[in-house]
Amino acid sequence: MDGFVATFTNRLDQKGRVSVPAPFRSVLAREGQDGLYCYPALDQPAVDGGGQRLQEAIASRLSAFETFSEEHEILSTAFYGESRVLKIDQDGRIVLPEEFRAHAGIADAVAFVGQGYKFQIWAPERFEARQKEARAHLRSVTRGLGRNNPGHSGAGEQA
Repeated sequence: MDGFVATFTNRLDQKGRVSVPAPFRSVLAREGQDGLYCYPALDQPAVDGGGQRLQEAIASRLSAFETFSEEHEILSTAFYGESRVLKIDQDGRIVLPEEFRAHAGIADAVAFVGQGYKFQIWAPERFEARQKEARAHLRSVTRGLGRNNPGHSGAGEQA
């Protein structure tokens, strides 16, 4: 797999350092990154992080808006103005800035959650609640899969 997958929970030390999971460091290294590109998630109490592919996804999203438009300015401020590049030390750790910890409600543990081209950093208890919400939503979405598919017979399906 060439993306960020799985969930890892690590302890935050008194200096605000946390170990980045080794599989995530490997993905970043393959992308030519020696640190994490991070910013407060736009719609969750979490921090979005990643490397080159995340930066490319941001650039692609911004390209949908006219340069200097209000939408472009707002999004570019959110994606770039609040971002940080967090260096990974020789022990595989980063220092998680206080403003990121406050945004995510992180106290003493950190959940790194893979999302393919990026990952998120959560307070473990907040992620557990989010995961339950996501699973419930996923069940409602998957119930409708295939119903509008012309090649799907609907056999064996219950309404």
